[in-house]
Amino acid sequence: MAFEPKIVGFLCNWCSYTGADLAGVSRIKSAPNMRIIRTMCSGRVDPAFILKAFQLGADGVVVMGCHLGDCHYQEGNYKTIRRIPFLKKLIEQFGIDPRRLRLEWVSASEGDRFAEVVNEFTQEMRTLGPLKLPVHELMGKNGERAKHAVHE
Repeated sequence: MAFEPKIVGFLCNWCSYTGADLAGVSRIKSAPNMRIIRTMCSGRVDPAFILKAFQLGADGVVVMGCHLGDCHYQEGNYKTIRRIPFLKKLIEQFGIDPRRLRLEWVSASEGDRFAEVVNEFTQEMRTLGPLKLPVHELMGKNGERAKHAVHE
């Protein structure tokens, strides 16, 4: 059976999530690999959430927010644009290819762009193959195997 990546998407409520909704109601085809987590702002995506997504089995993580200058909270996406390069360096220290983390800007009116990002990122994750973390990276605090919430 061919590998199908598991992708977690953290989407801004005001722009990207609405763009995803527009893609759906417009019946724009996109890969079904992304599990969407709606956040109030891309700037509120705690770096620990991204690390946890990888720990729980995500092959890739996308953070989507409003275009620069269009943030509902004025500066949220500027926080995000500063965090992602740092996080890419951090995950690389864990043996995770930094291409597995992506930041994209998608507005509420860009359903086609949302689908394009999902399709392109899904294809890139297929090319990279499954994320294989060392066993200790998948273990919880008490030594129990982490629940794979991303899979179901």
